[in-house]
Amino acid sequence: MVWESVRKASIKRLLVRGPNWIGDAVMSEPALAALQELFPTTEITLLVKPTIAELLRGHPALHQVLVYEDPGRHAGITGKWTLAGALRRLRFDLAILFQNAFEAALLTFLAGIPGRYGYATDGRGFLLSDPITVPERTKIVHQVQYYLELLRPLGSEGPAGSPRLFLSDEEGKAIDRRLAESGVAESDLLLGLNPGSTYGGAKRWLPDRFAETADRLIREQGSHSGRRVRVVIVGARGEEALGRAVADRMQIKPVQLSGRTTIRELMAVIKRCALFLTNDTGPMHIAAALGVPVVALFGPTDSRTTSPFGNGHTIVRHPVECSPCLLRECPIDHRCMTRISVEEVYGAAVKQLESQKSESRKSEATDLTTLRPSDFVTSLKGITVFLDRDGTLNRDSGYVTTPDALELFPGVVEALARLNRAGVRVVVITNQSGIARGLLDNSTLEQIHDRLRALLEAGGASLDAIYVCPHTPDEGCACRKPGTALAERAVADLGLDLSGAYMVGDQKRDMDMARGVGAKSLLVTTGPTSAQALTDLQAEGRQPDYVASGLIEAVEWILEDVKTRPPLTVNR
Repeated sequence: MVWESVRKASIKRLLVRGPNWIGDAVMSEPALAALQELFPTTEITLLVKPTIAELLRGHPALHQVLVYEDPGRHAGITGKWTLAGALRRLRFDLAILFQNAFEAALLTFLAGIPGRYGYATDGRGFLLSDPITVPERTKIVHQVQYYLELLRPLGSEGPAGSPRLFLSDEEGKAIDRRLAESGVAESDLLLGLNPGSTYGGAKRWLPDRFAETADRLIREQGSHSGRRVRVVIVGARGEEALGRAVADRMQIKPVQLSGRTTIRELMAVIKRCALFLTNDTGPMHIAAALGVPVVALFGPTDSRTTSPFGNGHTIVRHPVECSPCLLRECPIDHRCMTRISVEEVYGAAVKQLESQKSESRKSEATDLTTLRPSDFVTSLKGITVFLDRDGTLNRDSGYVTTPDALELFPGVVEALARLNRAGVRVVVITNQSGIARGLLDNSTLEQIHDRLRALLEAGGASLDAIYVCPHTPDEGCACRKPGTALAERAVADLGLDLSGAYMVGDQKRDMDMARGVGAKSLLVTTGPTSAQALTDLQAEGRQPDYVASGLIEAVEWILEDVKTRPPLTVNR
């Protein structure tokens, strides 16, 4: 049953026991973000091993991170008692167990946490106050969905968004300097290779084939793109010899960083890559969460459940009769991996790189091909584009509560710059109930919007205005979308003509606001609830004027649609 709202409201301190493995931790991130929406005023603490603590550092849902040191001071019975005592002193009201182990339930039981919520796995159901039945595997396709399904009885209803990780600008600049010391220029096309796998050798493609594929990409893609192509090899501690084996087989020497990075440095290196070629490992999921296109090689594991989540990734596998076996080491001839050829992997990588070049050309293309520049600008004077913020301009993390947590989607700056050049008025209208909930104040919100404006200005884009509703849904204000008060205020402040208006957003309320002001509506599918919004609209017999994969596509549609509209009367 769904928890009563009064029961959720009583939770002041919540402990999340996160997974131990990097890949699992990344795949649990959408569920972690969902907890922030379910418990918006609750202090959320994450208990994880040291590597996962570093991986998820800076996550906006977290109040604090506790490190579980086993091996270390929390090992053995004495260590468990020590940790349980520390947790007891923190007086948690509820523990949610993403980890399925018996030990996770026992630890929270010993800590005296009254609410212990998790899947009834590993014989631990009697230790849980709320044992949740494990969903049938036929109903759960991907591990991301498995974690989210745990939260359904708590009221989580949205579809699975893509996992996200957070890096600071300083971490990116530090890696740029380190790569520069190894001869990698900012203008170079950097390709990442991850030939290892900590789980076992069965998941590893052959080192000589990694090397041959990398050499071929360096030679042929360098000549086609006109850019120098460099390769960086990454891997965990203990995989140094494997990294050297690949590097030694390459004709064009790569940057070899296997075993030579912290987890945060690894994240920054991966984010710098234009493409990541990898076995099924934790770094594969890191790349996907950072928006880096992935070519992933699958053999003994099940790509249906652990593939890189989200769009823009390629799986290469051979469906042999014994796969997926999930074994650490192959007891026969490793046919699932040896049958994957260099030609197949190279072809997948080239398609990924070509797709990126196509998107880049599309984003840079001018829209003045059929009109003289003067005619085009004149035709767009009087046109207004209203924009939602979270899920449309930037990734929706539940509540963006600090400037550093604001992460623009790729292509947003270029899309808005094109509107600016065409003379379009661009206005953001955003619901920010985090203010009323006490998650941030007006001063912090201004700092967040200062960062938004700075990021746009750095790319030659700007906003005409930002209008904010600070209220919660139950306050009944007129300014909260789908209410139209903020749009009407923009009309009064800026002299806008709503007959030439568009609304771009990721939620149903954005489309409802568009209907309320008579604007054309565009739903972008970049938000965590976009799919549900489209389903709800269709159930009502309504459809947005256009459904776009992101802001670039939405802007392209607007610029084409404007040409079909009757000219507006423009006051000069």
